[in-house]
Amino acid sequence: MPQRKTSVKDLKKNRTRQMHNLDIKSDLRKTLKAFVAATAGDAKEAAKLLPGVYKKIDKAAKRNIMHKKTASRRKARYAKLLTAKKA
Repeated sequence: MPQRKTSVKDLKKNRTRQMHNLDIKSDLRKTLKAFVAATAGDAKEAAKLLPGVYKKIDKAAKRNIMHKKTASRRKARYAKLLTAKKA
């Protein structure tokens, strides 16, 4: 446990940021899970969910929760998954 006042404050800030990032990650996972489940079923429903998936991925990349190239790669893979399902 830190002894200095600033270190204690930093510890609190880090914990708050960690919880915020965890919320964004879990929300992203839920959205992706719903999208993948929709691709297994109805392609039209999955097509409606794809913009939401893009939005969550972009938000995670913007806040440095995931790297921008990782975000781009995942967006491409989910788009490919959707087009493969349509065909």
